[in-house]
Amino acid sequence: MNRILIIEDELAIAELEKDYLELSDFQVDVETDGEVGVKKVLEEDYDMLILDLMLPGVDGFDICRRVREKKEMPIIMVSSKNDDIDKIRGLGLGADDYITKPFSPSELVARVKAHLSRYSRLVGSNSNDNECIEIRGIRIDKTARRVFVDDEEKIFTTKEFDLLTFLAQNPNHVFTKEELFQKIWGMESVGDVATVTVHIKKIREKVEKDTSKPQYIETIWGVGYRFKIS
Repeated sequence: MNRILIIEDELAIAELEKDYLELSDFQVDVETDGEVGVKKVLEEDYDMLILDLMLPGVDGFDICRRVREKKEMPIIMVSSKNDDIDKIRGLGLGADDYITKPFSPSELVARVKAHLSRYSRLVGSNSNDNECIEIRGIRIDKTARRVFVDDEEKIFTTKEFDLLTFLAQNPNHVFTKEELFQKIWGMESVGDVATVTVHIKKIREKVEKDTSKPQYIETIWGVGYRFKIS
């Protein structure tokens, strides 16, 4: 049974989320204090973190950064703020998803299931022979989930790795932001295409020598992105 920690200072909201998730057979703990919550998620064995952005004492951004430095797990950030800058910042710090309050509890459950399923498939590979993609100085080890640029390893979040791998496996194919969101996040992309933009920016910072003149991931203005093979 997957264990989920909810860090949310509004207890009524947290309990509602917990009730719906437990009905879907998840084991759920709730913590209303941010500092206690981050200590708990780092010390115990959780499969997912649902994190409120506005917490007393320490905000969700700081918690997300601290957790992502130590653990690889799905992080869903929840906030009453609908500003793109907060969404971009949260995703840039490593959150896998950003949901704006008020939202349907059933939507939360659907997103939780989608992220856990994807993590399970990606982390659960036990292949003995590493499958690699090598293109012009970039080596993507799909089995070990490692990326090397000119033999120097670069650290990628789960979604950054998935997005880079997908594009590299489909070179010269132009994908819209909506298509990429569907392929990588597995959910409807209405209002969430900024997620793709943020992740493309982060990937370029790690693989491109000059992000203003990308040699690998090219922007096709008005359409989307493609991975150039030559």
